[in-house]
Amino acid sequence: MSQTPDFINHTPVTFPEDEMMRRSKELLEFTNKRRSIREFSDKPIPFEVISNIIMTASTAPSGAHKQPWTFCLISSAELKKRIRGAAEKEEFDSYNGRMSEEWLQDLLPLGTDWTKPFIETVPWIIVVFKRAFEYVDDKKWQNYYVNESVGIACGILINAIHHAGLATLTHTPSPMKFLTDILERPDNERPYLLLPVGYPADEVKVPNLNRKSFEEICVRYD
Repeated sequence: MSQTPDFINHTPVTFPEDEMMRRSKELLEFTNKRRSIREFSDKPIPFEVISNIIMTASTAPSGAHKQPWTFCLISSAELKKRIRGAAEKEEFDSYNGRMSEEWLQDLLPLGTDWTKPFIETVPWIIVVFKRAFEYVDDKKWQNYYVNESVGIACGILINAIHHAGLATLTHTPSPMKFLTDILERPDNERPYLLLPVGYPADEVKVPNLNRKSFEEICVRYD
C-alpha cells in the first residue's frame, strides 16, 4: 500500500563560524568533565528534570523513525531493592566464573566488583529497553536498526544527564532477563541498559584515567 510522504518546512539551526568554534569547544570542555560515578547521594531530583532528560533522549534518530525504545523510570524503593538483588546475583556469577581472566584484568584499574549499592541509593533508575518489533493489529511489525537506534538514544540520554548536573553509570548485568520479569515488560522488548541517576556523593572518587587523543581515535582523509 503506497503512502504519500507528508513534509513540512524546517529551518535548521546554524551559526557563524566564530560562534560555531566557540560552541563546539565549550561543549567539548563540558562533556569531557563527564565521568562514570559509582558513589551517589540519595538527594531527591524533581520528576520534571528526569522527564526532560528522557524526552531529550527520545529526539535521537531511528531506523524508519520507529523510535524502538522504552524508558522505564523507577523510583519505587521496593523495585530498586529487587533489581539490586537480581543484578548482584548475576554480577557475582560473572565475577566468579563467567568473566575471562583477561576481562577481569582489564577491570582492575576501575576497581569494580559485583556489589551494586548505587541501585538503591539513587532517587531514580532508568532501564532502557529496545523494542525488537511492534504489534500492529495483532501481527508482528518489524523495527529497523534497533541496536543502532537505541545506542544513539542512550548516548544522548547520558549527555542529557550530565548537562543537567547529574551523574550516572552504564550498568549492563548479564544476562538481563530479570529486568524483563521484574518490570513485567512485553515480549517485544529486550533490556538494553540500566542507568542510576542522581547527584554524586559529596566526596566521590573516580579512577585516574585518560581519554584517547584525537590522533588516536580519528583517521583524517584530505
